[in-house]
Amino acid sequence: MAPLEPWEKVLVDAGKFLPTDHGQIACMECHNGVQASEKEAAHVGLIASPSSEPEKYCGGECHSEQVATYPFALHSTQQGYWTALEARGGSHPALDEMFGNHCATCHTTCGECHVSQPKNVGGGLFTGHVFETTPPMTRSCTACHGSRVGNEFLGKNEGIPGDVHFREARMNCVKCHEGEDMHGTATDAMTAEVNRFAGTESPKCVDCHEEAAPNGDDNPMHQVHGDTLSCQVCHSVTYTSCDGCHVAVSETSGNPFFETDATYQTFLIGRNPIQSEERPYAFVPVRHTPVTADAYEYYGENLLPNFNAAPTWVYSTPHNIQKNTAQNISCETCHNGDASIFPTADKVRPEEMEANLSVIVESLPPMLTLEQTLNAPTTPASHLEHASNSCTACHTKGIRNAPVSPEDHVIYKDRNCSGCHKLQK
Repeated sequence: MAPLEPWEKVLVDAGKFLPTDHGQIACMECHNGVQASEKEAAHVGLIASPSSEPEKYCGGECHSEQVATYPFALHSTQQGYWTALEARGGSHPALDEMFGNHCATCHTTCGECHVSQPKNVGGGLFTGHVFETTPPMTRSCTACHGSRVGNEFLGKNEGIPGDVHFREARMNCVKCHEGEDMHGTATDAMTAEVNRFAGTESPKCVDCHEEAAPNGDDNPMHQVHGDTLSCQVCHSVTYTSCDGCHVAVSETSGNPFFETDATYQTFLIGRNPIQSEERPYAFVPVRHTPVTADAYEYYGENLLPNFNAAPTWVYSTPHNIQKNTAQNISCETCHNGDASIFPTADKVRPEEMEANLSVIVESLPPMLTLEQTLNAPTTPASHLEHASNSCTACHTKGIRNAPVSPEDHVIYKDRNCSGCHKLQK
């Protein structure tokens, strides 16, 4: 998107703005200043961004619900950054300085979504100061979330089609990411989300595609894989990964900057590093996040002392969904012994091996036919109380009258069992 000219950034279109609800409010009620004919005099005490104080200027009778939750929303707190830093042991005054220089500009106010472009992408009013209930996608959402999400969704990565939701239906971000996802739901710091993958999985594909839920239709792939695979495993395509990002301050200009070691296209199906009741998937797409142990060495030594406490190949939900993909064309794509789409140890840097033990795929999915999988005996409901890593303990030797596993199961591990033997309802 081309930068706006200075006059374009401050243009108030009286014809469009004045008839709106916000246009009925006198300028000085929000922006202060002085009633004067001269610019310099009129701008004394000017508040350029009233929504930086939402309680004062946005709440009251108008947007009290959003104002109550937004101070604790991720767009406001940027807590996701701190969660990642703290997971690696980052707790140091030098990191506060680093964050202020390089990360804090991503904080957004109400106005930076609803009336103007965010400051960190140049600012500038959208439509002559008209407040947009639904922020314009490319000037608001993907203006900030562009290098990965925006390029994937809009199909800007060379040779990779855009997300089917955009390409076929021209859906924008808020079709899935509704108001409360942006404004937050918590009203205090204790219950606020720590990152975007905390709590309930929302949005969730099956909220719209109910037929794709396990047992929701007669598609054998949905029946077989159930909660073992996230939807993106089969329906995502190539996406962007980045290697280490290093930050510093320019000796020439004094401006903070960052340099990324490498940016490249990947598609890897790894073990789920954040497996939980909300995200039970055994396998998910993973992408490399731009962090290294010495990423912040400009500000001090050993600022991430527990670097290996979190993976560098992380849980990912690429925004480039397709109905038909290279990996869902047949079972053999994943079950044929081809390691190219799995993050095996040889694809992980030696210095990051320990960090990614929860993600690395040690053994490839076993060779199975669809018939073998669909005809596998069901796991009894009474097994719900058993730990997920106890299957082979009984079934390899027939302990407690358990059926002995066939000889061809010797290559399987506990986590393979649920792929075929679904729990009896």
